[in-house]
Amino acid sequence: MVDFEQDIKNCLTTINDGGVILYPTETVWGLGCNALNEAAVDKVFSLKQRPKEKSLIILLADARDVIQYVASPHPDIISIIEHFDKPTTVIYENALGFPENVVNADGSIAIRVTTDPFCKALIKRLRVPLVSTSANVSGQPTPPTFAEISEEIKSGADYIVRYRQDDTGTKPPSRLIRLHDSGEMEVIRP
Repeated sequence: MVDFEQDIKNCLTTINDGGVILYPTETVWGLGCNALNEAAVDKVFSLKQRPKEKSLIILLADARDVIQYVASPHPDIISIIEHFDKPTTVIYENALGFPENVVNADGSIAIRVTTDPFCKALIKRLRVPLVSTSANVSGQPTPPTFAEISEEIKSGADYIVRYRQDDTGTKPPSRLIRLHDSGEMEVIRP
């Protein structure tokens, strides 16, 4: 078994102190923070030099958690999420409980239920949603591996996870779909 317990503890301390972490996901390395902490989210926007109009992705550990953060989700949402065959970020209408800087101007929110063991463990212990945005300056290419993340991003993170830094395999970003209140799914990024 891979041991990432010390990384989890360090992430919890950093996040609970309002900090930003640099961490691996099931897709690419991400910058993250407590998605319910407006000041921490502002730090992520600042580090990425990202316009605040461009919203961020939120990670949850379990499909059932979506119900807590989306008003009137599709009645079969848990089953829908559990049957995805690859990492999928879903844009939901009517976000609930997030600070203004996390929610898109139209009231929507992008959420992915993570399948990554490290992310799942971290979010379950954190007990709040985690921001996840690619570890690059806005407008720059997404680095495919940890080694290719810029020093600017690395030095701006309050904690860098050691787990999986040596991975050389690359993974594509998540599929992106919009789930309308009607239940219709619109694929935005396959």
